[in-house]
Amino acid sequence: MNWTELLHSEIEDTYRATEGLMNLVDDDKLDWAPESGVEWMSTRKLLRHLSDACGWCAANFVHDRWPQVMKGEAKDQPPTSVESVAEAKAELAKDKQRVLDAISAAGEEALASRMVQAPWEPVARPLGQQVLQMVNHLNLHKSQLFYYLKLQGKPVNTWTLYGLPQPE
Repeated sequence: MNWTELLHSEIEDTYRATEGLMNLVDDDKLDWAPESGVEWMSTRKLLRHLSDACGWCAANFVHDRWPQVMKGEAKDQPPTSVESVAEAKAELAKDKQRVLDAISAAGEEALASRMVQAPWEPVARPLGQQVLQMVNHLNLHKSQLFYYLKLQGKPVNTWTLYGLPQPE
């Protein structure tokens, strides 16, 4: 398996499961956040972050735009929240296309051999690994949404978390 195949497989699974969890969010619960602890995102902020946690970052790796982004000069920095679940799902679909386009633009050779460094990390890694880390980033926040839904009493389970059909 090459980087392109691996990334496409992980992207399909992750975005499918994320959209499935988004389908369980109620628009009237967008301001909900866990009561205990500090610095929890509201559901609306989490949904926004889910819809730019992967593709937007992957495109920045592929097109080497991090210096401008980190200086706050990028014109395409995403907003910080959504107004509805429908908006979040539409943005998630755009983000999925963004990561797929970035992988295509990079090509297999660059994914395997081009070394890139994240602004938050002192070590350069192969581009494919950095893009995979962005898919993992989306996966981690998908799990956060899963627990938000669980804390709200929604009927979620392991099958829901992974976007799989419920067993009969």
